[in-house]
Amino acid sequence: MNRGFVCAALAVVGAFSLLGGTAAAAPTEGAGTAPSCAGVRLTGSLPVPPAGTAVEQTVTIGADCAPHPGPVRRVPARAATADSLAAAEATTRHVRSWNEEFDCCNIRMTGLYTTSDWNIADGRITTAATGATQGFNREPWDAGWSLKSAASSQDCATDCTAVNAVADASFTYKGIFDASGDWYANSHHSSVRLNADGTAQCTFDVELKHTFVGWNWQHGCE
Repeated sequence: MNRGFVCAALAVVGAFSLLGGTAAAAPTEGAGTAPSCAGVRLTGSLPVPPAGTAVEQTVTIGADCAPHPGPVRRVPARAATADSLAAAEATTRHVRSWNEEFDCCNIRMTGLYTTSDWNIADGRITTAATGATQGFNREPWDAGWSLKSAASSQDCATDCTAVNAVADASFTYKGIFDASGDWYANSHHSSVRLNADGTAQCTFDVELKHTFVGWNWQHGCE
């Protein structure tokens, strides 16, 4: 988090709660004396674009403590390779997703990533596998964000009409900006639906115990 907390602390903000499209504001004190936005939950879903491209979106917490979604953009794939570019004509499909939380200085605090591979034949998914990894920002002297728990699963692995894979990761923070370890907690949830026609859909969710103006949620898939 580092410089991001300092950036956010310069803004005057209130508490924010988003669930089912509603929001309520009330002041709350952050770690130390800085006010913060409390109880933020954001959700979104994105279709997987053609091979060689990625689709992504950024949602930023504004000065009103409300989420401000950016446009859904199609861009070149982050990990474009000869294999991924050829996948559109192959029987093997590959999808990667990212679900990340950044501070206002564009430092990634926490992130959850999934990679799915599935094979199709005769209108069925013959095999499918999904893996999940996590990323988080550490600070000197063994401080910063830490991984509290992580899990992943999928509901079918062979001879499937469709596969639903899910991954979860929870993070805590204890460091220079909050020595108690009680103020910050980020939970990321990602899922991907793999279809026998070679298409896929990515769905994301993030819950933030406290956040500040300028923090932004970046999610996408390719």
